[in-house]
Amino acid sequence: MHYLLLFSLLLPAIHAPIRQDDVVGTWLTAGDDAAKVSIYKSGGKYYGKIIWLQIPTEDGRPRVDKNNDDPAHRNDPVIGMVLVKDFVWDEEDEEWNSGTVYDPKSGNTYSGHMKLVDKNKLKLRGYIGISLIGRTEYWQRVP
Repeated sequence: MHYLLLFSLLLPAIHAPIRQDDVVGTWLTAGDDAAKVSIYKSGGKYYGKIIWLQIPTEDGRPRVDKNNDDPAHRNDPVIGMVLVKDFVWDEEDEEWNSGTVYDPKSGNTYSGHMKLVDKNKLKLRGYIGISLIGRTEYWQRVP
């Protein structure tokens, strides 16, 4: 009986609330062509910049944004590119939403939302139109 009482008192502490700046940090993307993305806050919104690429060069040269819809940006370096933009914290849903995610592989920009699965795992969903049509990636926090 005492264990049941102790467990019921500790249960609320198991799920610590997520705070809006918990997403800030460096994250490793999924896949064979991984990148490290530094998520930071600026002007009350959240952004993510590529700071490292698993495969940083192509044909011996630094990788560029060759699939960008805008020809003026096709020679922009991928390292340093801000691909996560304008996310805002939604305290009720404990997630970041209303932002966009740019995919340099396709050159497309998607609406998106992010949610922490735990303190070291980020769920990022990119979609066109409605959230049901899209793709989800899981990123791991790195030191």
